[in-house]
Amino acid sequence: MDRLLQKQESLQLVANGSQASTQEELHRLQTWVKKLERNSKKQAVRIRALEGAWQETRQKQLESRLSNLTQELESHREDFRDVAAHQQSLQKILQSLQDALRSQGSKLGSIERKLKSLKQKEELPSPRSAAASEAAGGQSPTLKKLRAKHRQPGGHLEVPAESPAALQRGSLLGQAASPLQVDPGPASSPEQQTLTEQPPGPAKVPAEQKPPGGPRKPGTRCNVDSMLVFPNASTENFAAFQPGLQTSLLELSLCSWVRTSARYLGTILSYATEENDNKLVLHGRDAAPRNSLHFVIGDPAFRELPVGAVLDGRWHHACIIWSSIQGRYWFYLDRRLASLGSNFRKGYEIPPQGSLLLGQEQDTLGGGFDSSESFVGLLAGFAMWGRALLPGEVSSIALGEGLPHGTVLTLANVSMLSGSVRKVNCTCLEHCL
Repeated sequence: MDRLLQKQESLQLVANGSQASTQEELHRLQTWVKKLERNSKKQAVRIRALEGAWQETRQKQLESRLSNLTQELESHREDFRDVAAHQQSLQKILQSLQDALRSQGSKLGSIERKLKSLKQKEELPSPRSAAASEAAGGQSPTLKKLRAKHRQPGGHLEVPAESPAALQRGSLLGQAASPLQVDPGPASSPEQQTLTEQPPGPAKVPAEQKPPGGPRKPGTRCNVDSMLVFPNASTENFAAFQPGLQTSLLELSLCSWVRTSARYLGTILSYATEENDNKLVLHGRDAAPRNSLHFVIGDPAFRELPVGAVLDGRWHHACIIWSSIQGRYWFYLDRRLASLGSNFRKGYEIPPQGSLLLGQEQDTLGGGFDSSESFVGLLAGFAMWGRALLPGEVSSIALGEGLPHGTVLTLANVSMLSGSVRKVNCTCLEHCL
């Protein structure tokens, strides 16, 4: 029994020691757990602090970038506003320059008219001196000068033989063309200009017969210089400018006296290039509607112009004006505004170095003519400007008060006549027929 008691006591001592060590170990583990928890909390706080700092830094960076982008955008807007303001300023300056140029043109025209009036006053003799001269069997100096001017020797158009295929094509290269010749009319009557050749056709050029002899009455519209006669509807009949336009055009004015007895006006002018055969066309044809003319700039854009009043066999003055800068056009007939429009080929530029013809519409460069589109009639005082004429300048041309400055082309620049087309010298419109 004693041994058992001793073993029990020894076991109990061992158990108590083991329990004490276990408690101590447990206490130590609890301490470590608490330390770990404290460290975890500290780490969590640090992580949250780092996250907050990172988010704040990122937010600041984003705000800074956004601010920079906003400033750049505002700067670009300012630049755009400056460019727009500068563009408007340039447009105003350009407009003021155009106005000043037109004003100078009007002043020059007024000065030319005054000089012309003074010159006419100096040339016109007094009634008494003229009567005395005629009574003495002589002629007044003015009559001698007029008759000498209109009795200049002239040549005739020589049309060489042509193959039937070339005549059917009606092309500039395949047609019979002759160098420019001037026909001053019969010497017995300077004011009488009739068509010597009038083949049968639906329309003929009108001709006026005046009594032979007697002095010529002074004209009132003496800025014409010359006239072209297109006697019939033939693909051979045209006048060419070679070279045509030398520079590109952003503005354009075309003016001419027109006379026709045909039931349609026909094509007055056509300008073609290799890339487009309708760069600039005043297109009419023997088809409905015959009372209108197509004003084409850069096919297919065109506007219809009312020309029914022209089809009465009398002289009419027509002016067509176009501005690419404004995108507008104006059509004047006998000094009155007959038609106008906007949003027409704004910013378009008519290129140079093309084929410019009077009397035919080109379906190909320098050819492709159609007799139903041919012009039949008379063109006098044709002129082209590379700017937009003022209404006062249009009126002064129609009244015979000289031509505004800056002409690009006139009938004096015609380099070739083809077919039966004739050119007649006539300073005054009243003396053209």
